[in-house]
Amino acid sequence: MTALHALSSGEMTAAYGRGDLSPVEVTQAVLDHIARWEPRLQATYLLRPERALAQAQASEARWRQGRPLGLLDGVPVTIKENIATQGDPLPAGTAATTLVPAADHAPPAARLFEAGAVMVCKTTMPDYGMLSSGLSSFHPLSRNPWDLTKTPGGSSAGGAAAAAAGYGPLHVGTDIGGSLRLPAGWCGVFSLKPSLGRIPIDPPYTGRAAGPITRTVADAAALMAVLSQPDARDSMSLPAQPIAWADFDQGADKLRGLKIGLLLDAGCGLPVEPEVRDAILAAARRFEAAGAIVTPMAPFMTQAMLDGMDHFWRMRSRLDLAALAPQAKAKVLPYIRDWADSAAGLDGEAVFRAAGQFHAVRLASVKACAAFDYVLSPTAPMPAFAAELPSPTNDPLRPLEHIGFTVPFNMSEQPAASVHCGFTRDGLPIGLQIAGARFDDLGVLQVARAFELIREARRPWPEPPGAR
Repeated sequence: MTALHALSSGEMTAAYGRGDLSPVEVTQAVLDHIARWEPRLQATYLLRPERALAQAQASEARWRQGRPLGLLDGVPVTIKENIATQGDPLPAGTAATTLVPAADHAPPAARLFEAGAVMVCKTTMPDYGMLSSGLSSFHPLSRNPWDLTKTPGGSSAGGAAAAAAGYGPLHVGTDIGGSLRLPAGWCGVFSLKPSLGRIPIDPPYTGRAAGPITRTVADAAALMAVLSQPDARDSMSLPAQPIAWADFDQGADKLRGLKIGLLLDAGCGLPVEPEVRDAILAAARRFEAAGAIVTPMAPFMTQAMLDGMDHFWRMRSRLDLAALAPQAKAKVLPYIRDWADSAAGLDGEAVFRAAGQFHAVRLASVKACAAFDYVLSPTAPMPAFAAELPSPTNDPLRPLEHIGFTVPFNMSEQPAASVHCGFTRDGLPIGLQIAGARFDDLGVLQVARAFELIREARRPWPEPPGAR
């Protein structure tokens, strides 16, 4: 029998409807499971069991009356701490932030509460979301449940760790260069970075998206059905569209005849490690066996593109940190300070040329993908690295060398998912990225679901230290 904390969202709501389970039982089971993991995993922020149980009790009353609020009524969910929830402060992962209660729910949180979801906690992130690790000057160091000496990735660090560890079925994070997909890949879970504007977010920013982190495509589809509603607070919010998210499962036949691009060289950053390359090639062969037409792709990113985006983001962060009082700036992680301060020598022309690389990436990505229905690649060129490191290079002058496969699809506004496709010899998960055409979010889910059906049987989920 599946443990209550490990049930899917659909299994939970079906059981609530039959009266076999109550949201209070499930929420308590999730909280108990978190208590076993959390002293070592450190994935949570604002873990308040009494509030979660109060939400669950309200949901239980609605189910008893036969009037659930929506698709997720009574389903436990975690929300990344930089997604505002009314009355809660947003530290943005850094001790430099003055903690002020949020005035309102941000769009993703508002949609979840409107659907009756139970927020068991918020989840951790690194300083300002500018690292692909769980290292933070505000939060305890978050770790990877598959190997506690490794990072869960970031910046949606706690959300991915929580998904892999079984802190309920649904988790919501954000992504501006890979912050959903990278931790999902390194934690062996699923995530979708949707088309820009598909899930409204506040504040909006070029390339920034909110999205699901889940163990399965089915749970991600359930979240998309709730989160993908227009919201005027996001100036890039897409108009309402009748997307049949429930049709995410088209079976392996979905792959037959599809034109698939296979990208094994990002064209920039760190080289793909052999075990990762082998896992992606094995996944591509499974696509071919299912009837897809797989064609190798030439790289379309360049180091100049990656460096330009890096330099622009450095200047943005330098200006943000310059606005802080000296005592507050001193609290920011030294790696982030050094990275931002390195932009001091950039003049206006250099910043202008750096900013131009965002559009260059967009043009190159769309052109390269135009010949294909979907594109496969590694999510990251390497498996999870040491938990204490801020980045794989541990070098603030080479901070983005691992995002060459993920960041193009933020700039091109295309949907891209990370789905688990294998393990290293040391038992670390490897992620396969699946990217689709702009607005084809449902198609990406369908292809990812098809791969779930044809991939090799996955290993059991990790258990809390000391569990039998």
